[in-house]
Amino acid sequence: MVIELSLLRQIASVAAEQTLPRFRTMSLIDNKFSTGFDPVTEADREAEKAIRKLINTRLPDHGILGEEFGGENLDHSHVWVIDPIDGTRAFISGIPVWGTLAGLTIEGDAVAGLMSQPFTNELFMCDGEASWYEGPGGNRRLATRKTKELADATLFTTTPAMFKDNKRNAYDRVEQHVRLARYGTDCYAYAMLAAGFVDLVIETGLHPYDIVALVPIIEKAGGVVSTWDGGPAEKAGDIVAAATPELHAKALELLNH
Repeated sequence: MVIELSLLRQIASVAAEQTLPRFRTMSLIDNKFSTGFDPVTEADREAEKAIRKLINTRLPDHGILGEEFGGENLDHSHVWVIDPIDGTRAFISGIPVWGTLAGLTIEGDAVAGLMSQPFTNELFMCDGEASWYEGPGGNRRLATRKTKELADATLFTTTPAMFKDNKRNAYDRVEQHVRLARYGTDCYAYAMLAAGFVDLVIETGLHPYDIVALVPIIEKAGGVVSTWDGGPAEKAGDIVAAATPELHAKALELLNH
């Protein structure tokens, strides 16, 4: 199935109308947790409302699963999985590596997706057939690097602190074998993988709305993304994304050593 890029651009636009005016302002920040810190902002809520309104108007027979307001019509064949601001911690810190994510699943398979970073005016999109970049430097088709060896790879994760116990040991095994490891950037790391600047992204504890939109963008750019046990990334949890099948296999081997 092919989704019109114009629809993905429109989703990005209505979300940006809510997020950009609130970025780098002292807007209200709530904490979802009674212990610990999981921030949510007015921008998160208002952007998700805007995306839901657009999808409900344009595609009334499609379901929606969103981070802030949960699910509706999840028994439908076509379901949008949305995260209005992936990287809320970056958002409230004034760092432009957050993004709006919207992905379309058909019978559970991610087939099209959007990652929008409105402050840098960048769109990373998959229409179901190919992955595309629109932004500074000109529009182009996305393609991953052809890195096959861990020793040549650049690895990203949000923070090594997200890995606990044996999972930390597994992550460390991979990091010890790569050329360069960097931290932070949330969804932007996956976009950079699809764009050919990053070779590996490894994370844990993800929800479907954190990854579904990024799956088709990566895959149609030539990359591979799965759970650590090789299962479909749509199930979320422990995720590894790689620029090539060969690199993906080598990362999986170390993660499951």
